[in-house]
Amino acid sequence: MGRKRSNPQDNWMPPRTCRGRSAFEFKPKLGGTIRLCGFDASPAQVWAAYEALINDKQNENVFNWLVSRFFLSADFIELAVETQKDYRKYAVKVLSVFGEVHPDAIKPEHIRKYMDKRGVKSRTQANREKAFTSRVFRWAYERGMVKMNPCKGVKQFKETSRTRYITNKEYDALYQVSPPVVQVAMELAYLCCARQADILGMKKNQLIDDGILIQQSKTGISQIKAWGPRLTAVIKLASQLPLNRGMSSIFVIHQQSGARYTRDGFNSRWLKAKAEAKEKYPELEFNFTFHDLKAKGISDLSGSLYEKQAISGHKNAAQTARYDRKIAIVPAVGDQ
Repeated sequence: MGRKRSNPQDNWMPPRTCRGRSAFEFKPKLGGTIRLCGFDASPAQVWAAYEALINDKQNENVFNWLVSRFFLSADFIELAVETQKDYRKYAVKVLSVFGEVHPDAIKPEHIRKYMDKRGVKSRTQANREKAFTSRVFRWAYERGMVKMNPCKGVKQFKETSRTRYITNKEYDALYQVSPPVVQVAMELAYLCCARQADILGMKKNQLIDDGILIQQSKTGISQIKAWGPRLTAVIKLASQLPLNRGMSSIFVIHQQSGARYTRDGFNSRWLKAKAEAKEKYPELEFNFTFHDLKAKGISDLSGSLYEKQAISGHKNAAQTARYDRKIAIVPAVGDQ
């Protein structure tokens, strides 16, 4: 029989369930906290969530359960939304192999074998899925749920750095056929040397007197991109993006409903624009990614590598060097 609760009004709660800071929570015997549902839930809903969790816990000796616990953890919830989506995508592949295996039965040699087989199709995806698996095991190890992290010491595949530089002709051609929302995103990514996530999440309160305040989601570095004629023009274009009657938006780039674009939603517009550009300009290549726009911005900056680093917001020059893709023009022998 469990001990009496300090508050008799909570006697209706399921075993090992309590009120957390913002939700009803379950406290497993081995430690940790699992969110059941919000405070607005009825007692019946709390019990239903508890029973569903207990049914899931019957399979807690398999890796699938460990991953599901990770997805409910504060560590996962604090990740960027797009990173969460990526992790769930990686989990599908990893769990198809290791889902029903006891976590402590997974050894480094099994991770290596998985990577070798997965790497035949995509070394990049093999690396990402291994990194996800390692993140889950590291989280579980710190909480005493597993004996070791089998990913530790397993080498990743070497990835070739991208060298694709978008020429001005390619950029202008794509810009001309793109809808305004893609045009705005292109210009902001290029002029601000910014990642797609920072562009799609940009809010109007970031537009201040001195320029656009951007805190890079990856490095955490904050910068103000100073106003210039071209940056001012793109914000004016963004202000003309259509909104449904009676709607407003806090985002610079938004849908007609006022909501921000998701990565997938925007990418569908981006890919459609590239397809139209390819049809209209068959002599040009459009085999570049949206992220390559940031590289074009850094490549087109004048100055030394360290001056480019200061503008790009990278933590070190090595990061900047990976984005500096414009091929230098040098004199031939005798023409110096």
